[in-house]
Amino acid sequence: MILAFAVFAYIVLDGFDLGIGIIYPFLTKKIDRDTAMNSVAPIWDGNETWLILGGGGLFAAFPLAYSIILPALYAPLTAMLIGLILRGVAFEFRWKSTAKNNVWDKAFIIGSLIATLMQGIALGAFIQGINVEGRSYAGGWWDWLTPFSIFIGLALVAGYALLGSTWLIMKAEGDLKKLAIKLSKLFAFLMLLAIIIVSIWTPLLNSAYFDKWFSWPYMIYVLPVPIMVMIVSATLFYSLKKELDTKPFIMSVLLFLLSFIGLIISIYPDIVPPSITIWDAASPQKSLKFLLVGVVIFLPIILLYTSYTYWVFRGKVKQEDFYH
Repeated sequence: MILAFAVFAYIVLDGFDLGIGIIYPFLTKKIDRDTAMNSVAPIWDGNETWLILGGGGLFAAFPLAYSIILPALYAPLTAMLIGLILRGVAFEFRWKSTAKNNVWDKAFIIGSLIATLMQGIALGAFIQGINVEGRSYAGGWWDWLTPFSIFIGLALVAGYALLGSTWLIMKAEGDLKKLAIKLSKLFAFLMLLAIIIVSIWTPLLNSAYFDKWFSWPYMIYVLPVPIMVMIVSATLFYSLKKELDTKPFIMSVLLFLLSFIGLIISIYPDIVPPSITIWDAASPQKSLKFLLVGVVIFLPIILLYTSYTYWVFRGKVKQEDFYH
């Protein structure tokens, strides 16, 4: 549960600032790009704390899963890290190298797209299943690259773009806010379309997935998830129509949460689908208890300083507050 929380926190928090990079090409005015960049300037690097916690926690708590998942997904995860590095460098350099500002803007866009696309491809490869023999990865170098994984990658691009554009609604004013609303409507439609397609496609990958969603009586227990998706989607579009500030972002986060819950329903209790369960992969209980003590101490600290940062930099972005 703690690892799931860390992964979801990363998806949402780093998702919206990656989303800013994805929607960057739609922001044609320099002042709009500066405002968008400054809306995430104080928080973007802190958001990646959760990636470290999720990856490190997987290694410590489920070493078998770590030793199988990493070899299976080396290529997309390495590309993701390269994208994050490119994006981080571009973020800092664009303020200093004004003569080549456009170059670093492009690097920011490319880095954000690569990181997001590869995260989605890695997720899609994970969902479709990893070939395991004994206690080792037994698949090939290109097993991660399939039509399903590519579609999940594109779906995540649309999803992060929705988070980024709804975040910008909260942080911007005037014409930029109106543009962010238009972009949010577009990417909300694309994300909902992707959710429908993935919801149909995923159960067809594995009979176990199909049984959890469509066999009786399990379907009774999972039915609230699609119902909530419909309610949240309707609320999202209504809030965009009314040009509200915060509700579109909250509804977007809830859409991600419901999608995340759907993923957990599909794969649980596997941690390496379709053959390694959380109990198969877990560290010895003494190790898990030791880790739990550390997490109980440090997780509230991380939550505290993260919440404080968001509180300090709340509200609309003003030009005089620009990062340099």
